[in-house]
Amino acid sequence: MSTGDFSGLAEQARKLREGRTTSVELVRAALGRIEAGRHTLNAFRHIRTEAALAEAERADLRLAAGEAAPLLGVPLAVKDDTDVAGLPTHFGCRGEHAPAVADGEAVRRLRAAGAVIVGKTNSCEFGQWPFTEGPAFGATRNPWSGDHTPGGSSGGSAAAVAAGMVPAALGSDGGGSIRIPAAWTHLVGIKPQRGRVSLHPHSDAFHGLTVNGPLARTVADAALLLDAVQGSHPQDPHRPDAVDASAAARREPGRLRIALAWRPPFTLSRARPHPEVRRSVTGLAEALARLGHDVEEARPRYGLIGLGFVARGTAGVAEFAARHPEPELLDPRTRAALRNGRLLGGPIVRAARAREAHQHRRVGALFDTYDVLLTPTTAAPPPRIGTFDGLSAWRTNAVMAAACPYAWPWNVLGWPGVNVPAGLTSDGLPVGAQLLGPEGAEGLLISLAAQLEADLRWYERRPDPPRTRSAPVGQ
Repeated sequence: MSTGDFSGLAEQARKLREGRTTSVELVRAALGRIEAGRHTLNAFRHIRTEAALAEAERADLRLAAGEAAPLLGVPLAVKDDTDVAGLPTHFGCRGEHAPAVADGEAVRRLRAAGAVIVGKTNSCEFGQWPFTEGPAFGATRNPWSGDHTPGGSSGGSAAAVAAGMVPAALGSDGGGSIRIPAAWTHLVGIKPQRGRVSLHPHSDAFHGLTVNGPLARTVADAALLLDAVQGSHPQDPHRPDAVDASAAARREPGRLRIALAWRPPFTLSRARPHPEVRRSVTGLAEALARLGHDVEEARPRYGLIGLGFVARGTAGVAEFAARHPEPELLDPRTRAALRNGRLLGGPIVRAARAREAHQHRRVGALFDTYDVLLTPTTAAPPPRIGTFDGLSAWRTNAVMAAACPYAWPWNVLGWPGVNVPAGLTSDGLPVGAQLLGPEGAEGLLISLAAQLEADLRWYERRPDPPRTRSAPVGQ
């Protein structure tokens, strides 16, 4: 297999503007890497070979004519929960789906910025789990270790970026689904404020839990993608004011008060961080202190925030599953979530949403004392492929809650968070930490992440090219 191209999003856009490469060259090379990785990483559900090359040719004509757009001619990927006109949106499922008749708003904005969409990346079924595996496509594998998952549900996007197939990709996060795979593949992943990036044609997806956002190898590249894709559709219920993420990535954060929290919200799993996760996140906290920030341990007052997450999440799964044309093809765990979601929908979900203002006050009290909350992104390093095979719905949720107890509260709150690489375990597996803030805090979190990146230079560490397997990993 060919090695990845680890030039970044901003670098590729700059080379195109300066005439040092062409969009056709970049897109053809990206498509070649994607094809070469089909039987190793299995990151893509759909590849737009002919359409992407035709779009690259048009981008080169626009560049030659002196047109300017932030991402003009740069190859990008989007997750397969996002509509791309002419392609089905499987969202990790088996079965036949009609092609989307129009781009989703996020893809429309990417095209307006000049990006060339080379394909749609794999996701687990309806984005429910922190692994990217299933009978529809097989298993997506981690570029750092083919025996391990890249996480989920944006695992295909994370694997594609971490392997150097594309310089950045769009993912979505309804319970950590950007931040978890970013942590487990050594990437920067931004979960924006609710509504920052439009989900149209979906409205308030998963009852306000889900947002779209970028995965990239550097803070500047993630910020550039966020700037290109952010913005609302007229029908969106949440429409926050714009942020200048790229400017934030160039700005010093100032001296900050940072709370380090080890204790996750209450779950029945009694999760605690793995020793190597604790070691890595401690090292990151020490780096922040060395950079001049005041870091001390604290405990956010989460309360029983998980009750609202379960109701909203399972009701959202039920709504997506009800639209599936062949429900008998769904995973038994999805069908269990469908049944639970019907029970927890309606009045219970409305009650959960009504408690959000109280939860904002309760958890937000932390930010009367501190500027940023630092936690592990996950409690465990990446699990092995197949860890969740054959488990019941209850057991899957229990194992998932133990491995990933830290990310989902910020989906309930709708507030922003940024995963940053925290290092590698002794086995060479990536783990991450998340910088969390209150409503509208993307700029501060991005500035702090950029300061850390300049000090730690995590982008210099890259996975070895995966070895070709003897048989395909997916269909």
